[in-house]
Amino acid sequence: MNGIIGIGIGFFLDLLLGDPYWMPHPIRWIGRYIGWLDKKLRTKTEKQKIMGVGFIVLVLLPVAGISAGIVLLCKNEWIATGIIAIMSYQILAARCLQVESMKVYNALEEGEVEKARAAVSMIVGRDTSVLDRTGITRAAVETVAENTSDGVIAPLFYLLIGGPILGFVYKAINTMDSMVGYKNETYLHFGWAAAKLDDIVNWIPSRLSALLMIVSAYLLQMNGRNAWKIWRRDRRKHASPNSAQTESVCSGALGVELAGDAVYFGKKVKKPIIGDALRDIEPKDIRRANWLMYGSEILLLILGIGIRVLLLKIAGV
Repeated sequence: MNGIIGIGIGFFLDLLLGDPYWMPHPIRWIGRYIGWLDKKLRTKTEKQKIMGVGFIVLVLLPVAGISAGIVLLCKNEWIATGIIAIMSYQILAARCLQVESMKVYNALEEGEVEKARAAVSMIVGRDTSVLDRTGITRAAVETVAENTSDGVIAPLFYLLIGGPILGFVYKAINTMDSMVGYKNETYLHFGWAAAKLDDIVNWIPSRLSALLMIVSAYLLQMNGRNAWKIWRRDRRKHASPNSAQTESVCSGALGVELAGDAVYFGKKVKKPIIGDALRDIEPKDIRRANWLMYGSEILLLILGIGIRVLLLKIAGV
């Protein structure tokens, strides 16, 4: 039971505090370790894929080992609950996603397009220098939609089924993908295994996220019917098997078009359009996308804690 309580406290700590820049954060430490290991292992040999697999092992073993050691060494229930709460707080990132995306919204509302462009460049991987007001808005909505799965629902999902140990393992996998999972000349082979592993661990959470977002759309009096329709139609319109799951729901719920062609590393990448333009996208859609994100997270927390409590009662614990 202390695990459930700890996760619940961690959830509320994330809502209240977010990720202050001054606060030391384990995910940043993992990122630095990944960057260091990348430089050590990535070579121009023909064994790039094998090195990439070894890279994954060398990242995940210490992450899992340290996380397990911290949790298992806490014999006192109250201390264990506190440690799980802190670790859960560090794994979840809903408030951070909201804060960073709302910087874009606030800048657009103030008419500061350059400021908005700078803010959106911090949360997307595409070239933002070519984006106008509409493009900036669309990019921000898309990143909130996609990260509802990667940054919010998936971490909470793994927390609920495996505690902070599995939660940190997931975050390490996701961080590896964001750092080396590119299909470019540098990482095509070395980052292949990390990208595939990220696809695998996000397969269930991305689809769960989509369903939770559809329910949230109905509860928030958005266009739930259209969210379901566009999800069914457009959820496979992405090179990744997972990314369009939540983007399609968000597009349908808001009644706007998302995705389409984008510029990455100076090259235009052709992408299919997701959704139907029932109206023009507007900055307020960034805020609405955040409502969908929070609604989905709250639904999963209630559902997950309910199932865990039920299982504990059945087991007589």
